Amino acid sequence: MQLVMIEVKKKIGVPKYKQIISSIEEAISSGVLKKGDQLPSINSIKKEQNLSRDTVLMAFNELKTRGIIQSVVGKGYYVSSENINVKQKVFLLFDELNSFKEDLYNSFLDNLGANIQVDIFFHHFNEVLFSKLILDNAGDYNYYVIMPANLKHTNTTIQNLPKDKVYILDQIHDDLSEYPAIYQNFEKAIFDNLIKVSYQIKKYNKLVLVFSKDKQPQSMFDGFCLFCKKHKQLYEVIDSLQNRILEKGELYIMPDDKSLLMIIKKIKKQKWVIAKDIGLISYNDTLLKEIVEGGITTISTDFNMMGKRLAEMILNKEKGQIENPNKLIIRNSI
Repeated sequence: MQLVMIEVKKKIGVPKYKQIISSIEEAISSGVLKKGDQLPSINSIKKEQNLSRDTVLMAFNELKTRGIIQSVVGKGYYVSSENINVKQKVFLLFDELNSFKEDLYNSFLDNLGANIQVDIFFHHFNEVLFSKLILDNAGDYNYYVIMPANLKHTNTTIQNLPKDKVYILDQIHDDLSEYPAIYQNFEKAIFDNLIKVSYQIKKYNKLVLVFSKDKQPQSMFDGFCLFCKKHKQLYEVIDSLQNRILEKGELYIMPDDKSLLMIIKKIKKQKWVIAKDIGLISYNDTLLKEIVEGGITTISTDFNMMGKRLAEMILNKEKGQIENPNKLIIRNSI
């Protein structure tokens, strides 16, 4: 082990735990400590500097949450990164990655500022993986941004994290109402935006929502059914287009891009015309949807704004719950 000088002075106006941090940072920047090297033990620093164990532990915990050191059970603390410029670390847990989530992620990074490291993880709508990722990383980050999707009882796991460090993203469940969040109101979005195109919808015989209960929010289903019932519109909800036989006069609403591509393929095979024979409304706008087939009508939240607003909440330590705006973009598919 390299000889590391931990120097703690009294009455200089700098908290003792911060002096320990500075000493370790200096040892790393000067090359005395390198990645993989072991730090002096908590007890040895406590004894040599006449400090409380809590003071030393506070310093080590801050370095740990910044990813600079890591603890190995039964052995001690080791240098895990020589990048001492990282001042804060964010744990970001998405359900899955797609083009619009990538926009959210990039906007979040762009607006966080320097010296903040973001580590991204994916739970893929798997409850076991969701819990494992959170529990394995508890205590290692300054902030935790969690996209619970439609998983059930997520608070059972999330409550293992410090409450003041958690932010909920995209969907907010009843048992997560105590946490700050930026979210989509899926029921309101689909209901209000279908009203905006109710005149165009009248030319269709039936509205069909392609809805996967494993991946899509229940509130989207509720908003769709509410619109159809209030407007006396014939409707149907299906979970897949795989074996679907299309009928002229149907308008399909598809939250996922795979369904959109599949139905366009089916329409082309039938040699039908989009907006004349079959109507299409997709969720989550992308550049592709602006171009493909002359443009696909979309209902979309502003993912760039969501990422920007999330960064602001963390930087300003905001604790409210913010509904992210959505919009309807009418193109040639209805």
